[in-house]
Amino acid sequence: MVPKLNRTLLGVNFFSGDVVAGLGPYLAIYLLSAYHWKPGGIGMALAVGSIATVIVQTPAGAFIDETRRKRLILAICAVLIGVSSVLLVVTDDPAWLVYTAQIAIGISGAFLGPGIAAITLGIVGPDRFTAQTSANQAWNHAGNVFGASIGAAVALLWVPGGVFWLIAGMSVGLLVNIVMIDDRSIDHKLARGGVSEEITHGKEAEGFGALLMDRRLLTFALCVVLFHFANAAMLPLVSQKLAAGGDAGDGIAFASASIIAAQFMMIPMALLCGSKADSWGRKPLFLFAFMILPFRGVLYTLTDDKFLLVSIQALDGIANGIFGMIFLLIIADVTRGTGRFNAAQGALTTLIGVGATLSNLVAGWVSQAAGYSTGFLFLASIAVIGALTFAFLMPETAPALQKDARDPVLPTGEGASE
Repeated sequence: MVPKLNRTLLGVNFFSGDVVAGLGPYLAIYLLSAYHWKPGGIGMALAVGSIATVIVQTPAGAFIDETRRKRLILAICAVLIGVSSVLLVVTDDPAWLVYTAQIAIGISGAFLGPGIAAITLGIVGPDRFTAQTSANQAWNHAGNVFGASIGAAVALLWVPGGVFWLIAGMSVGLLVNIVMIDDRSIDHKLARGGVSEEITHGKEAEGFGALLMDRRLLTFALCVVLFHFANAAMLPLVSQKLAAGGDAGDGIAFASASIIAAQFMMIPMALLCGSKADSWGRKPLFLFAFMILPFRGVLYTLTDDKFLLVSIQALDGIANGIFGMIFLLIIADVTRGTGRFNAAQGALTTLIGVGATLSNLVAGWVSQAAGYSTGFLFLASIAVIGALTFAFLMPETAPALQKDARDPVLPTGEGASE
């Protein structure tokens, strides 16, 4: 029997797909062309948003665990992103306003991910979480495809500031869908990975320190860092290869094509994980995603053809489509009954930022010193280390396949709003 899906959550995920990720690739171009910023200032503007996200991510997850106003938090984030996007195009170039807008967007992004996951778990419960998260991820990637496609058209036609108005429009759509969520349908104990409020009386969440004693969580945290260390720099390096020898328009077009190709692949991967993650287990799917990374890194060294490079980048959609889905499922498995689902999610998402930062810094230095091919092979070697670590040290966490006797049996959440 196919579990019933919450359609409002699908809308939330569609419109959240591009409101943060879609801004970065075009902000640098806009600041250069409209305001004639120097590279140092552009780099700082891009960095402050990412730094804000990394700093806030872990406390944001813990706050989402504690608050019962999850819907309000998401609504505030949607408004902040929309307003900040508009401010970037209506200003006459006060640098402080650009930085402030980037920080606001970065902080909002830190709350959106755990907030949406928490509301999903609180509405549908753990038994339907896999199916709903699979659909959520598919709609999220569809939103990314939509946003990247329109954004690429705007960039190529060079409509000043158009991409920022697009993101503001997506933020309005996100806000509308957040408001449509029935707040009464959210079980806040389930939303934090605890036991349903309907069957527990005063059960408190475990201390976060208890999670740090769980070897599964620590092993997975290491693997998350290695995954993004191996993966994050690949697209920027490919984009540089695509732009080499051509003009800026070609670079924008091919970089956008790479993003769209990857996002298209993420949709079926999310649906595959939703249908098979419980029966096959989390481990083989995540390990398959890890194994794609070294294969992809080696392929990049074999060609300079722009169309082939875009095709190879589509493999990123397979790896990240699986990662995005299984990441949430493993955290839900490991924190089940602890009441710390969102705190753990926030902490591990922070580590994604750490891995991505290391990837871009180290791979950039390696590529500058020894060439793009050496940079790709370096990233491939990190991926091999990560895959071996996951294969030998990470146990299966799917409840049906690897039941931990200390975990309580949790009920399915009811009352999903439509």
